[in-house]
Amino acid sequence: MALTGLPPDADTDIARVSQALAMITPRWNARILLALDGQPLRYKEIARQVSWLLNGQLHLKLRQLCDAGLVQRTEHTTRHVTYGHTDRATALLPVLPLIVTWAEKNLEKPERPLRAIEQIEDGLTLLTRRHAVALLWVLKVRGESSGRSLAQMVMPDSDWTNVYPPLRQLVADRLVDTDGIGHPYRLSAAGDALGPVLGALSAWSAGQPLRQAAHHPVWGQPDGPDASPATQKKWVSNPSRRPAPTATPATRTNSSPAVQHGGLFSHATPARPTAALPAGGPRR
Repeated sequence: MALTGLPPDADTDIARVSQALAMITPRWNARILLALDGQPLRYKEIARQVSWLLNGQLHLKLRQLCDAGLVQRTEHTTRHVTYGHTDRATALLPVLPLIVTWAEKNLEKPERPLRAIEQIEDGLTLLTRRHAVALLWVLKVRGESSGRSLAQMVMPDSDWTNVYPPLRQLVADRLVDTDGIGHPYRLSAAGDALGPVLGALSAWSAGQPLRQAAHHPVWGQPDGPDASPATQKKWVSNPSRRPAPTATPATRTNSSPAVQHGGLFSHATPARPTAALPAGGPRR
């Protein structure tokens, strides 16, 4: 059954991104993935890095991440078990600094500096609101739209008035703007600025290199010098997920320091732009 009234390729794309967000957004998942950004760790070593989690909670989280194909459990002996990233998790990590950059520029400024992991969690929370990804997608494609028109696209099999609670939430989160009751809805500057994040998540979930995000037919830059119609359309209809890797955890290099977990857990954040930006959306 169709997820939206958009063409099948776009519908599949939205479903993939929603699935990717569902993998990484649950509480503590991003922190565990970042803790594993290095050599595979034994359970006790992971527990020391997320010490606020009880044993039962950490076991459950690791099992869920293994089931999602993001963490690989390797049993060396009955008493020596390690956990590490799969290739899919390694490919996902560069998306997280994009979320930090977006949150730093577009969310309301907190009273105290936030660690990058908190920026990530705040941004992910907004994106996993009910119907958020589909509504943002449709507004990007269609521009200003009425509530009824959005309902026909995003929830074609439901009562059209059901679109208003998620729309009101997106307005409260300052990802969508409207001039008031009865007026059309449109992406806010913060909502439109999510393009690099959603494009990267789409590329990752389609099994493509993240650089393909620049060629995304909705969130990319189709008029850029490297764009071509063939590139823009080719990957959108790929299978929803690659099979979860069964090999041993991927070996990582230090070629991309921006995704090292030490930096993401620290207070260091990307430099703010020179020009002052309007107040962004709310925090969690």
